Amino acid sequence: MSSVIASARFSVLDRSRTREGHSGPEALRDTVRLAREVERLGYHRFWVSEHHGVPGVAGSAPTVLAAAVAGATRTIRVGTGGVMLPNHRPLVVAEQFGVLESLFPGRVDMGLGRSVGFTDGVRRALGRGKGDAEDFAAQLEELLGWFRGTSPTGVHARPAEGLTVPPFVLAMGEGAAIAARAGLPMVIGDLRDRDRMRRGIDRYRELFRPSEWASEPYVVVSGTVAVAGTPEEARRLLVPEAWSMAYSRTHGTFPPLPPAERVEALAMTAKERDLYESGLAGQLAGTEEEVAHGLEAVLKDTGAQEVLVTTSTHDREALLDSYRRLAVVAGLDGSAPRR
Repeated sequence: MSSVIASARFSVLDRSRTREGHSGPEALRDTVRLAREVERLGYHRFWVSEHHGVPGVAGSAPTVLAAAVAGATRTIRVGTGGVMLPNHRPLVVAEQFGVLESLFPGRVDMGLGRSVGFTDGVRRALGRGKGDAEDFAAQLEELLGWFRGTSPTGVHARPAEGLTVPPFVLAMGEGAAIAARAGLPMVIGDLRDRDRMRRGIDRYRELFRPSEWASEPYVVVSGTVAVAGTPEEARRLLVPEAWSMAYSRTHGTFPPLPPAERVEALAMTAKERDLYESGLAGQLAGTEEEVAHGLEAVLKDTGAQEVLVTTSTHDREALLDSYRRLAVVAGLDGSAPRR
């Protein structure tokens, strides 16, 4: 194993994707089960996400789901990738993470994003507009202030005030500069657009200001990583998500993940085929040796300290096998065969 891989942390983000033939509640229970498995394998963090009104995603309440994950595990760090701050009042977010940190001290991460609802209808239902994302820097400052007890309102966030919950910024576009100026760790994706990722990381490091949260830049690169016995098997892990993304771009709705064999039998339009093939291209997928080579290149290219794996697929057993194989590639503590 290369030294650059050995020195990196490896973590997991599961988006609670629903699958054809399976319910939303089942997707949430799958997420909790996966957290137990990746903890056993030795991964560093397990994060959950926030989506509203999306047919293909069950995870709509990340702090609630994070509590379930933390309650079902013992040692792995648990958090959000992320809570979309423009959708919420910062006080309420601080209170929620204060409760999590109080119940599971020393294990909670606060990953924060600046996206608003997926569609106009969802944004209306949330009482938000596209412009709310422009206030992210101020919302972030207010949120961190609740933990410090510096709110000018005279109100105190309980039990958050005085607690330390590590914040991370999910950086897309302007997010890199916001993370840098706030002195916070940054999570950036995706692995398919390496040039854009590198530009964002360079901007982050250039603008970074040390803070009480981080004395130096900390970069987490996120994206799909699929490991299997053959390149063809690894590619098939990518098929359901690639098709769902292509479908959402052509039909305006994000569907549950279909089985790979159904996708491979579909007759696609030229536009669907282009989007689908684009979704398969550039991912880190292959055998252990191929993925190790790809990871080493990414880590050397970006200087990232951590990899957040975001793989989704229909076949949950194949997904777990991929995480087992990746744990071996990364040399994680729980990846050694049991005697």
